[in-house]
Amino acid sequence: MRVVNRRMVKIKSLLSSQRDKEALVWHRFNRSFTIYFIMILGCWLLWYQHTEPNSLALLKTNWPVSLTMIFGSFIAGATSEGGGAVAFPVFTKLLDISPNSAKIFSLAIQSVGMSMASLMILLLRVKVQWKMLLWASIGGVPGIFLSISMLSPLIAPEEIKMSFTAMVSSFAVTLAILRLRGRSYNEDLHTFSATEKIILLLAGFVGGVMSGLVGNGIDIICFSVMVLLFRIRESVATPTSVILMAINAIVGFALHVYYFQDFTPLIRNYWLAAIPVVIIGAPLGAFFCSKLNNDIIALILIVLILVELASSLWIIPLTDNVIIYSLAVGLLFAGAYYVMASVKKYEER
Repeated sequence: MRVVNRRMVKIKSLLSSQRDKEALVWHRFNRSFTIYFIMILGCWLLWYQHTEPNSLALLKTNWPVSLTMIFGSFIAGATSEGGGAVAFPVFTKLLDISPNSAKIFSLAIQSVGMSMASLMILLLRVKVQWKMLLWASIGGVPGIFLSISMLSPLIAPEEIKMSFTAMVSSFAVTLAILRLRGRSYNEDLHTFSATEKIILLLAGFVGGVMSGLVGNGIDIICFSVMVLLFRIRESVATPTSVILMAINAIVGFALHVYYFQDFTPLIRNYWLAAIPVVIIGAPLGAFFCSKLNNDIIALILIVLILVELASSLWIIPLTDNVIIYSLAVGLLFAGAYYVMASVKKYEER
C-alpha cells in the first residue's frame, strides 16, 4: 500500500511539474507577442509620422512592392535563403527595377525586416549560436564593403545573379543527398579554437562579398558552413543566419546611405512602402520556423532554392559569360560543400 501511495505521489509531482512547465511556456509566449505587438504599433506610428501627409499615396503608388514583400519578408524570416527568391524575379522581371536598385532595396528592407525577425527570435528564446554569429559578423563587414566599393561595378548583374544561383543550387543538392543518407547533428560546437574562428571569419567575409553583390548571401553561406561542416541542426542554424543577415544588412544599408550615397529617392519610396508589411511578415516567418523540425526546414529550403533556380533561368539571358561564371562558381562551391560534408571532426560525440 505504501509503495502504491509513493508512486501516486510521484505521478502527481510529475504532472504538477509538467503543468508548471507548460504554464511557463505559455506565459513567455503571451509576453513575447505582447511586446511584439507593441513594437509593431510603435514602428507603424514612426512610419506614419515620417511619411504623412503622403502615407496613403505612397502605398497606392508602390503597392506591387508592398505585396511582393508580404511573401518575401515571411520567407526571409523563416529560412536562410532570404526573400530574394521571391523579390528579385518580381522586381527585375515584372516591375522593371534594375538589378542594382533591387540589391540596394534588398539590403535596406532587410535592415528593418530581419531586425524585427531577430527581435522575435530573442523574445521566443530560440537557440542561437552566438559565438559563430559574432565571428561571422566580423568577417562580413569588410566583405560587404569590398564588394560594394570594388567588385560590384566590375561584374555584370546577370553574371552575379546566376553565379549566386549556382552556388545555392549546389548547396541544395548537397543538403538533399545528406538528408537522404542520414547523418548526426549537434546542438553546439564541441570545440571553438582559432581554427573555427578563422573558418567563420572567412565564411562571413565571402558571405559579405555576396551580400554586397546581390543583396543577400551571408545567411545562406554561413548556414551551409554551420550545417555541413559543424553539423549544427537546421533549427539552430536558421535563426542564427537570420540574425547574421540582419547585422550584415544594416552595415550594407548604412554604407549605401552615408558612404556611397546611392540610396535614391525612388529606392527610398520602395523601402517606405514595404516597411509596414515586413515588420509583420519577417517576425511571423521567424515564429513559424521556430515550430518546425529539421527535416521540414531542410525541405522548405530546398524547394525555395529550386524556385530561385527556375526564376533565374527565366529571367537571366544565358550568354557565354553567364554560363562560364555560373558553372565555375557552382563547381567551386560544390567541391567546398563536398569537403565540408566529408569532415568527421565535428560529428556528434
